[in-house]
Amino acid sequence: MVVTVVCDVLGAETNGTVVASKNLINFLKEKGHEVRVLCPEIEMMGKEGYYVVPIHNFGKPLNSYVEKVGVSLAKPDKRVIKQALKGSDVVHIIVPLSLGLATAKIAHKMGIPITAGFHMQAQNLTSHLKIDKLPIANYAVYKFIYKHLYRYCSAIHYPTDFIRGIFETNIKKITPAHVISNGVHAYVKKKEVEKPEELKDKIVILSTGRYGKEKSQDTLIKAVALSRYKNKIQIILAGLGPKEDKYRKLAQKLDVNCLLKVFPRMEIIDALNYCDMYVHPAEVELEGIACLEAVVCGKLTIVSDSKYSATKGFAVDKRCIFHKRDPEDLARVIDYWIEHPEDKALCEKEYLESAHNFNLDECMQEMEDMIKEVAKKSPLQKEIKE
Repeated sequence: MVVTVVCDVLGAETNGTVVASKNLINFLKEKGHEVRVLCPEIEMMGKEGYYVVPIHNFGKPLNSYVEKVGVSLAKPDKRVIKQALKGSDVVHIIVPLSLGLATAKIAHKMGIPITAGFHMQAQNLTSHLKIDKLPIANYAVYKFIYKHLYRYCSAIHYPTDFIRGIFETNIKKITPAHVISNGVHAYVKKKEVEKPEELKDKIVILSTGRYGKEKSQDTLIKAVALSRYKNKIQIILAGLGPKEDKYRKLAQKLDVNCLLKVFPRMEIIDALNYCDMYVHPAEVELEGIACLEAVVCGKLTIVSDSKYSATKGFAVDKRCIFHKRDPEDLARVIDYWIEHPEDKALCEKEYLESAHNFNLDECMQEMEDMIKEVAKKSPLQKEIKE
């Protein structure tokens, strides 16, 4: 079949959505399908199978902010969109941003069946506007993306039941849901990796993800400042984002050893294996690929109890959960596991045993089955009012 995959955000694998997008694209190609990728990545211009649209120009201040977030946001071009869609059996839209929304409308008018992923919680948007604590703002986002994308879909991919429940509760509708984990690649696995020489006498705590308000890395920095083992701990925050300068200054102010760095893909897997524990402090997380990767590596994984985060469902022991945005409670949890190495070893074994649910090939096979099923069906015949 001919599948057009629409990626508002693509490029370096610095966030879970990009990793999931590339995994799906590569899997479908390996299965022999013709995959067309509609995206804003200028460096892919002219390469077979890629249809490249421009990047939004928001003006210097906003462009700088978007760059710090670590993404390039696509600007829809109807001509390019129609080229990518012509002759497609099905279109799969990764996120409900401007390119995805524009493509959904055009594909629907062309009679092409549509599937879409659900990779964006409302708070991922509203937190940047500092209105994420307003329920009406998050509700408005969910209603908007349903109206402009998900109502057109014959199938919706939710990485977790958790995010399906949130979306369907907000829009007050049952959707054509397929709950499928984004999965973890086979190269992500437990292995023996020595700590770098400069870290051998340190307790290494790793956290991976975009430096953003809703990811709450500042909670980890503040927690380590309160730990009885503060001087022995080295935090590694792997990622990039708009809060980078703030976190550097916070760590310096609190005299906490904290490395903020973008790691090449394989280096982060090594870091997962040599770190002593992994902390995922996010308040908002619809699945958390980075957290899943820690679980697959059999690493002690500490998560928040936020009602807006799916990662608490990965915890194999309640002692691995701390109260969201509570540095004192996180310090308590960290210190407990440092002081109980035998319990920690048993807990890590449980994490490793729980990892079988996230095999990438099995998850991608389910994704292919979903897309093929929709491609075989006729487009929605019911008239949808604009």
